[in-house]
Amino acid sequence: MTASEKPTDKEIQTIFNNIAPIYDQMNNWLSFGVHHIWKKMAVKWSEAKPHHQGLDLCCGTGDLTFLLAKQITHGEVYGVDFSPQLLAVAQEKQQQKPLIDNITWLESDVLTLPFNDNTFDCATMGYGLRNVVNIPFALQEIYRVLKPNSKIAILDFHRPSDSLLAQAQKWYLDNIVVNMAQYFGSTAEYAYINPSLDRFPCGEEQIKLGKKAGFHSVVHYPLAGGIMGVLVLTK
Repeated sequence: MTASEKPTDKEIQTIFNNIAPIYDQMNNWLSFGVHHIWKKMAVKWSEAKPHHQGLDLCCGTGDLTFLLAKQITHGEVYGVDFSPQLLAVAQEKQQQKPLIDNITWLESDVLTLPFNDNTFDCATMGYGLRNVVNIPFALQEIYRVLKPNSKIAILDFHRPSDSLLAQAQKWYLDNIVVNMAQYFGSTAEYAYINPSLDRFPCGEEQIKLGKKAGFHSVVHYPLAGGIMGVLVLTK
């Protein structure tokens, strides 16, 4: 696979399995620790309530899942990811959080969710939509499992529209992040980020895709000068 080629589902799964041991550490470096604030914003926009059934897609090591579970105190939360290695880290982290006992971890692809129609009251996704092989189909599948009037907040990195900021972002990813990853033997895995950003639809395109998937309200919130964004979809 070259940098310009779109990876297959299996190749993306391999990438995330490989980086599972350093995933949290690299996220902190990549965002200077601010990703924790962005994740709290995403949970707020999902409008999670105590008695809800919640869903965290592409849950990774569970940061958003744990935040959802803190809001859904009398309901259930499902953390879903197709990387067994990331899920293993999430389960290890939960052992350090004995008061959070309402999470079910599930290995599954977002394109084939094992849930009935109209199951969930709220949902989140962090750094996942950019990596699915079929974004329109993923949005349709999310629409299917959400209840009417429920929301999903989708957080992800973006390529900013400002050309200088975009150049700075590319330089930082190629020269700082990839060099950090090289220390852990994960150069190729983190070199994947820049081409994935080039392929990822901008905020306006995401809005169009959300509406085409059937969501009646679609709003995109750019964050950090457009380097980050949250797409909020209401069924």
